[in-house]
Amino acid sequence: MLTKILIANRGEIAVRVMRTCRELGIKTVAVYSDLDADALHVRYADEAYALGGQTAAESYLNTEAILAAVARSGADGVHPGYGFFSENADFARALIDAGVTWIGPPPEAIEVMGDKISARLAAERAKVESVPGTTTFIVDAEEVQAFGKKFGYPIAIKAAYGGGGRGMKVVENAESAAAQLESAQREAQAYFGRSECYMERYLTKPRHIEIQVFADAHGNAVYFGDRDCSTQRRHQKLIEEAPAPDLSDATRVAMGEAAVKVALACGYRGAGTIEMLYQDGEFYFLEMNTRLQVEHCVTEEVTRLDLVALQIAVANGETLPLTQSEVTISGHSIECRINAEDPSKNFIPSPGKIERLRVPSGPGVRWDGGYVEGDTISQYYDNLVGKLIVTAPDRRQAISRMVRALQEFEIAGIKTTVTAHLPMLQHPDFAAVRHSTKWVETEVDSSLFADSSTSTEPAPHPASETPLVERVIPVEVNGKRFTVKMWVPQGGVAVTASPKARPKIARSSGGSGAGSGTVSAPMQGTIVKVTVEPGDSVEAGQSLVVLEAMKMENVIVADKAGTVSEVRVTTGQSVGTGDVLVVIA
Repeated sequence: MLTKILIANRGEIAVRVMRTCRELGIKTVAVYSDLDADALHVRYADEAYALGGQTAAESYLNTEAILAAVARSGADGVHPGYGFFSENADFARALIDAGVTWIGPPPEAIEVMGDKISARLAAERAKVESVPGTTTFIVDAEEVQAFGKKFGYPIAIKAAYGGGGRGMKVVENAESAAAQLESAQREAQAYFGRSECYMERYLTKPRHIEIQVFADAHGNAVYFGDRDCSTQRRHQKLIEEAPAPDLSDATRVAMGEAAVKVALACGYRGAGTIEMLYQDGEFYFLEMNTRLQVEHCVTEEVTRLDLVALQIAVANGETLPLTQSEVTISGHSIECRINAEDPSKNFIPSPGKIERLRVPSGPGVRWDGGYVEGDTISQYYDNLVGKLIVTAPDRRQAISRMVRALQEFEIAGIKTTVTAHLPMLQHPDFAAVRHSTKWVETEVDSSLFADSSTSTEPAPHPASETPLVERVIPVEVNGKRFTVKMWVPQGGVAVTASPKARPKIARSSGGSGAGSGTVSAPMQGTIVKVTVEPGDSVEAGQSLVVLEAMKMENVIVADKAGTVSEVRVTTGQSVGTGDVLVVIA
């Protein structure tokens, strides 16, 4: 039986796993980057070990550093959360070879389903139909163009070893194939450590339906109902709910049984999610995520099951505690992902310090958060602040409860998706289940996203004085984290980790108003591509640079036609909000 679990992750999912471990009497171990030295998951854990570095590649994707932390802590199990190494077969194998229990599916199952192409083949063997697509990696843009000529546009290019919308780009025509393929490969490499991509038909107006499956090591497998995750932007989910509304009982059963077939076809064990697209009464296998999903909370709420506890039980070799006929679904649950983004500006990332945070409460309200007031959302990691979940007897009441909870939600210092969640939930299309995966970006009036009672301006600071205050200061001794208490002048000691210095970039005094020609960074991030040089002629709306922030690529375009007089950034350079990137004369 497991006695100490290292959580190879950060943020809300690390805290979520630790909470169940604490209830089970299992000790927890956190790992952290330089920027996360005083993060919530580090403070919550029983022990914490430094990985070093700032970026994910330097820290949470550093196999050697994590294995060293496992050895030093004496952890006998590792839970990967989601993202990072959660779907990495090599990492799972390295742990197993070291005699550590991997709280996840067998590496062989990860390889089958982690490679989206082999996953499609596995679905075929299970006689489950997939969305039309390829079963080989894309070599060049000409393949994409040939696929488009045969099946038509749009086409979805997807990371072969990823999920969650990362590394996914939509090709609208032959001319954009090369640029979209390049962008998808860059994002896939940055987020999953693998750049391979494949492609498939991009359905015009589908709903995104998921089936939560669970299997043990004794040949038993069940599904715990379904979820609707159709409310998305940039192919990443904003609102999820369980059960999926407006499905017939026959369709639910058919989808559930198909999901179990796919799981059994790859020798699965533990928690997994079969993702499907549903359109015009038909459903298609999309992919399998071999991990716990971000949206697992809504399934927990309607089944009254702790999926993390079940993961640990299965990893311990236990049999699933219930059969399919014993699975019951009660009520309706909705989850809103509260991300650090500005919906009024096409959901651009909004990293920064959380100056104020007051989360809602009351009947049927749950908050799974990764940050508290005073914490900083870094540009280097995912932008999920936390998840707001409500549960009620039916969908209508759940929507009303979520609206009430969002109206109570207070956050300042950063922009968040709360300003988009409210108008979406109150939209007649959402109530009538007329939404699809394209709904947010093509049918919802984005001007509604600016209207909210939720303040996002920084809270005022009290007048500065010099009394002594007690502070808890994180320190490291031989790479292991400890905390000490000391009395310091108020405001006189920084308690956060010091990030590595980055090059300073000249700022424009005139700003970058419409048509000014002084194009500035709308957020802090890293330049991953520069598409122009001094002397180039550009048109308004033409791409100038590609800026990566919070693992998402953002194309920065010219605000007027003219000639490029200055390019002030280079590939790989970090920039801050307002830094001048390009000047157009």
